Amino acid sequence: MVALPRVGRIAAIDYGTVRLGVAITDPDQKFSSPLENYTRRNPALDAKWLADLARLERVAGFVVGLPVHTSGNESQKSIEARKFGKWVAELTQLPVALFDERYTSAQAESMLLDAEFSKKRRKERLDKLAAQILLAAYLESDRTGEGAAAIEG
Repeated sequence: MVALPRVGRIAAIDYGTVRLGVAITDPDQKFSSPLENYTRRNPALDAKWLADLARLERVAGFVVGLPVHTSGNESQKSIEARKFGKWVAELTQLPVALFDERYTSAQAESMLLDAEFSKKRRKERLDKLAAQILLAAYLESDRTGEGAAAIEG
């Protein structure tokens, strides 16, 4: 398995078939911040967006959320996320780690509800906030244990 670099910006992607939430670290990987939500269009435009993201944000590696059941078993979405992570690695030639994303969307939704955001404002922020929660959890982990897997770029 290839580990993500410990220096350089890491981008996290909260995978979805319709929308991708993106968060990013600072170059020293001390902080994670929500970056954007991207609505998927078609393979060619999605590839251009991803390549531009990697280049413009000077990304050194990616974390892709791996959706698993509460039991820890994988789902159909897990298979899709693995395929997506492999595509990201092939397209960008950067290392990609898959990381357990259980409860990130629920945590993000709870935080937005607590902040009393309207339904519209919650929808605008949910996926990128879930990506930030995923990225923070990844940074706090040992990056090699259960919940983390790597895909070579």
